[in-house]
Amino acid sequence: MTYPIRQIDESAWPSINRVAEEAFSWTPAPGQSARYKAQTEFDRSLAAFDGEEMIGHTSSYGFTMTVPGARVPVAGVTWVGVLPSHRRRGVLSSLMRAQLADLRDRGEHVAALYASESSIYGRYGYGRASSHLSFRIDKPGSAFVRDRPQDPALRIRVVKPADVRSDIEKLFASVVARRPGRYDHNAAFWDSVLGDEDFDQHGAGPLRGLLAEDDGGVRGYALFRVQQKWTDGIADGELRLRGVEATDPAAYALLWRSLLDRDLVSQVVAHGRPVDDPIIALLADQRRLRVAVQDELWVRLVDVDRALASRAYTTPVDLVIEVEDDVCPWNAGRHRLTGGPSGATCEPVDDAPDVTLPVAALGSAYLGDGQLDEHLAAGLLREHSPGALRALAVAMSWSPKPWCGSGF
Repeated sequence: MTYPIRQIDESAWPSINRVAEEAFSWTPAPGQSARYKAQTEFDRSLAAFDGEEMIGHTSSYGFTMTVPGARVPVAGVTWVGVLPSHRRRGVLSSLMRAQLADLRDRGEHVAALYASESSIYGRYGYGRASSHLSFRIDKPGSAFVRDRPQDPALRIRVVKPADVRSDIEKLFASVVARRPGRYDHNAAFWDSVLGDEDFDQHGAGPLRGLLAEDDGGVRGYALFRVQQKWTDGIADGELRLRGVEATDPAAYALLWRSLLDRDLVSQVVAHGRPVDDPIIALLADQRRLRVAVQDELWVRLVDVDRALASRAYTTPVDLVIEVEDDVCPWNAGRHRLTGGPSGATCEPVDDAPDVTLPVAALGSAYLGDGQLDEHLAAGLLREHSPGALRALAVAMSWSPKPWCGSGF
């Protein structure tokens, strides 16, 4: 059976909420639902219907995201779900295909998402494009290396984040272009980042903040909550990091030192941090950083030629890439990529390919995480010209490593 898909408007919000509640087994608080509604771009929302009943939904945000050497429009795919009663009927596949066609019609050539389950989106051409860390640092073992950066002009100011929102937004805007995967936040997203309702706190108390500043202004901020706990009469609190940003290493180190030195706290817990987070190098005993690694952004090239031509490359590259793409057939075929640190071109050709690979592999490498070698070792790619895959992998790699740090 085929289920029609159509664009929806704000009047469909109760149905969107219902699909999300059932698909994710989740019940939002009233204020939480209102916040998500304010973030939703209804002109970018599609839904599948069985008669008059909405049975599936997907939407996206129109972001400007940092990619290697550039900032480009990216569709941030979100709110993807299907009612349990209609699973395994092709509803999700139809929604994904319709959304990708819609994004192409809009002229958007890259899509990105956070996956609720990592096994879902590869079949639609998305590749794991970044990873992130979750870690705990015990306060007793948190000494820094001796040569850590310091600036006597810096000082820490304790703040209520909502009171210094303009400083936080300005600081974030100054660093967002430094790392692939990061995107500009609009007012609705900042409302969520700085939200401090009961459903934001998860039992860890109000949002707290630190500013690192000098006489010239703010050079960094940290956002966190503290869950108070006492064990046998000894303070055993947990500081839960919500975000830390800085314009320079000295400000970053000072913010972290202030977090780790917090009174009545025995450990700092951080989720969703970059895999090359500078705190790793700052710790004198890196074994004190207990780490778990998980996938973060998944990226899909909606238009291969435009996407590959929109970023820079670490080293010169001139290769013919044969792309396999059965979801977006306009991408299937051979493309000559010519580029380097200053930019690139990519266009269809009939020449013999140097490499053949699925579009998801290009998505996994697009932000610079450099996963093409492991795809080749796993037998998922084909190399026709010796050394071509290695040349492509090196050219597409980037430093710093990609990281988004802000779920959507």
